[in-house]
Amino acid sequence: MRAEPIGVVGAGSWGTALAWVLGQQGQPVYLWGRNAELIRQIAHERVNRRYLPEATLPDSIVPITELDALSECAMLVLAVPSAAVRAVASQLPQNGSYWVIAGKGLEPETGKRLSEVVQESAGLPLERLVVLSGPNLAVEIVRGIPTATVAASVRLDAAAEVQQLFMSPTLRVYTNHDIIGVELGGALKNVYAIGAGISDGLGFGDNTKGALLTRGLAEMRRLGVACGACPETFMGLTGVGDLFATAASKLSRNYRLGYAIAQGVAPTDALRQLGQVAEGYTTALVAEQLACQHQVEMPLLSAIASLLRGRCAVRDALQSLMTRPPKGEHE
Repeated sequence: MRAEPIGVVGAGSWGTALAWVLGQQGQPVYLWGRNAELIRQIAHERVNRRYLPEATLPDSIVPITELDALSECAMLVLAVPSAAVRAVASQLPQNGSYWVIAGKGLEPETGKRLSEVVQESAGLPLERLVVLSGPNLAVEIVRGIPTATVAASVRLDAAAEVQQLFMSPTLRVYTNHDIIGVELGGALKNVYAIGAGISDGLGFGDNTKGALLTRGLAEMRRLGVACGACPETFMGLTGVGDLFATAASKLSRNYRLGYAIAQGVAPTDALRQLGQVAEGYTTALVAEQLACQHQVEMPLLSAIASLLRGRCAVRDALQSLMTRPPKGEHE
């Protein structure tokens, strides 16, 4: 373990889980959050009762609200929602060997991947960025359930350093060089998890979900390749692995969002009821524009985006998908 602290930026469920992983191994960690009341509660009770009440935080984790304190850190881990990455990254101290991007989403205003946002807002070169992504539900990680994830960087030595930092008896970390594919897989799978929640909410069976996830994976791969990703990445942990975990788990916020919509709750009301960010909502809207830009056909994603915009009813979206002209599976 490093003697210098690691800074985890974001005290939501995912940031808290990552801090817990490091703290379990005795690593000093600064856990930053903007909500002073929440940070005081975490510091006093050693539990993030709002976002991750299952985890008791080790003493090596120090909750903070001052960004300046992160100047002491050897590495920074960004675990804030995609909409906040640009503003937060621009305020962070330019220190540490690498910045680890742990969020999964696309910037709502631009549709850019989070590594692109960090490069623009913080001025960091791509060589100093590592993306951490995989089928990683925060609740399961802190319960000690065996989990695997991916550290991706254009520099494999950087990915390997992050791999060693997060490896534990219950968390296995693999390295990858395909930042584009890893980021897009982590972002796009949330959209199809909303679709899986809708499918279950309508009472459909495994036939439906199997078709939805398979065709969704094909759409993810098509868009990824058009954006410069390696097609093999989508058959790995950050593609099919993360898609399956997020679309099959009732712990998933995106799944729960879709389920509520199928029950007749308006998308904006369903988001409000969640009380946390569901990245698939904004990802669907901007990914649809990205697909149009790259001339990639993504009928499932477009149908989910239309539902989220309130432009069509669930049954109408289903009808339009099932009555599309016949095609070959690999077209």
